[in-house]
Amino acid sequence: MEEKFKAIVNDNFEFSLNSKDLEALDVISDNKKSNIIFNNKSLAIEIFETDFTKRSYTISIKGNRYQVRIENELDALISKMGLSLGNASVENEIHAPMPGLILEVNVSEGDIVKKGDFLCVLEAMKMENTLTAPRDGVVKSVNISKGETVDKGELLIEFAKND
Repeated sequence: MEEKFKAIVNDNFEFSLNSKDLEALDVISDNKKSNIIFNNKSLAIEIFETDFTKRSYTISIKGNRYQVRIENELDALISKMGLSLGNASVENEIHAPMPGLILEVNVSEGDIVKKGDFLCVLEAMKMENTLTAPRDGVVKSVNISKGETVDKGELLIEFAKND
């Protein structure tokens, strides 16, 4: 199966690529400066910033700067489902990542939880999604019950703030 990618430039332009397109590129790189050769034409590129975990790059071509983000098929599916791969921030609230049905609620108000503890199970698109504690803390409120349907973004569980 051929892998597909999407290059998003300046959050305005999208280009679809597949593994054959990438194989047709010839890249000559010297750390911050690169040349890409495609169809016997060379293009000089300067790389200013790279974030490999987010597959995000700031590049310059002919003096013009561009923000380029590369997405693979998994990234596209996660985005389409309204999920995210997460971030490193500490959260005090758990919101529904997508609409669904609450199958289990594993915590109550006042419970002490550790990072990674199972809080609840949300069924969406015939898949069970276990939502876990983003940090150690105390459950301030539980706004859901087993069998309840929830909307995307709905507040499910709230933690007491750490001072």
